[in-house]
Amino acid sequence: MTSDLTARSSSSIQPEKRGRPATRVIVLAMALSAAGTLAQAQAEPDDAKTILKSMSDYVASQTTIALDFDSSIEVITPQLEKIQFTNSGGVLLSRPDKLRAHRIGGYAEVEMIFDGKTVSVLGKHINAYAQFDGPASVDDLIEALRAGHGVALPGADLLLSNSYEVLVDGVLEAKHIGRGVIDGVECEHLAFRNLDTDWQLWVEVGEHPIPRKLVITSKTMNSAPQYTLHVKDWKTDVEPAADAFAFIPPAGARRLEPDDLMDLDELPPGAPIGESK
Repeated sequence: MTSDLTARSSSSIQPEKRGRPATRVIVLAMALSAAGTLAQAQAEPDDAKTILKSMSDYVASQTTIALDFDSSIEVITPQLEKIQFTNSGGVLLSRPDKLRAHRIGGYAEVEMIFDGKTVSVLGKHINAYAQFDGPASVDDLIEALRAGHGVALPGADLLLSNSYEVLVDGVLEAKHIGRGVIDGVECEHLAFRNLDTDWQLWVEVGEHPIPRKLVITSKTMNSAPQYTLHVKDWKTDVEPAADAFAFIPPAGARRLEPDDLMDLDELPPGAPIGESK
């Protein structure tokens, strides 16, 4: 029995050994091809901006958008350990002035509704809400949250009606890396460099150039933490229900001041934010 097993093992191993040089050649050829593609991509910054502009124009042309997303954000502990926190959510947008967005993670569940006049923010996990007067449009709301309330909304710029102008502002370098696949969909892979961040964007190839994935890398924090947004189930043929943007406070919900709810972010209380370089 032992000799038979040895004979079988020997015969099965021999062809594998003979095939290894060929495998190395194939791997080397693939590596050289990838290197050549990257070198070519680095020489075509205008191509990256052209693709980004086509995405911006397409998204801006959509009256209604519904999508789901997964997101993750990394933090660096004082011991230089990288920890990732994850969330999921969805967005319903009706231009120019209606928005419903929700996000759920391990530490907070938040919903925001803009009906064209009033912004309502609900912390479902604490059964509390806040309201304030909204601006004229969703575009203005995103900027107001960022500037007036200190609420960062990574990825929200992708939905702006002028997303191209906002996204390329401050870009120092742009590359069209090539193509990749997200959820089985072929995408153009773009890379951009700003002063404080590097960011990558995957845009669907074809007649519907929608953003599929966004990765933002900090260059000012030790260990370069990243934020990742993965867009799923993008739909533009939706007809929002009549009450899609109506807000009714849950039974027993407490009303708070807006700033008391604006810190319901993706991180647990006391999470380290890392050290600057």
